[in-house]
Amino acid sequence: MSSAYPEIYLVRHGQTEWSLSGRHTGRTDIPLTPAGEEAARKVAGRLPAIDFAAVWSSPSERAKSTSTLAGFGDARAVKDDLAEWNYGAYEGVTTKEILAQRPGWQLFRDGCPDGETVADVGARADRIIGELRQVNGNVLIFSSAHFLRVFAARWLGLQPQGGAHFVLDTTSISILGYEHDLSEPVIRRWNQV
Repeated sequence: MSSAYPEIYLVRHGQTEWSLSGRHTGRTDIPLTPAGEEAARKVAGRLPAIDFAAVWSSPSERAKSTSTLAGFGDARAVKDDLAEWNYGAYEGVTTKEILAQRPGWQLFRDGCPDGETVADVGARADRIIGELRQVNGNVLIFSSAHFLRVFAARWLGLQPQGGAHFVLDTTSISILGYEHDLSEPVIRRWNQV
């Protein structure tokens, strides 16, 4: 299904040791695993043969490496607002470990001590959306799961907390776009692996 309107292709970075073990990986630069590198090399073959007006990446090495291995490193522009959630005190900690200390905790509701709130991440997503609306064409974005989930919620006009309802696997491809006109943002495909 193609569209007459611009489409935004979202690629979550490849697997890392921390994504594999469920540790929150915000600003810590963890390299891709060999399996993550292999999956990243296959991303280009999973994308349609279209021209991208822009290719943007999170500043994280895992996102930049994924874009490079997928063949888009030379075209990539790094956008600080695409960075993963700043988990603060929960950096490197699993959800299970957090819940043992703080029963009932939910990232998309409670945020992280010494880190970002969901509103903070939503504000960054809104700035990226504002930039996207100025691009005349398709855009390819490489980033991380929790940021991209909030980004999708904001694309649809939902509150940032709506990102809790979207799940993303490593090296998944999702497509945002429009339905009848540019006033109707939609998710065209989600979490394709």
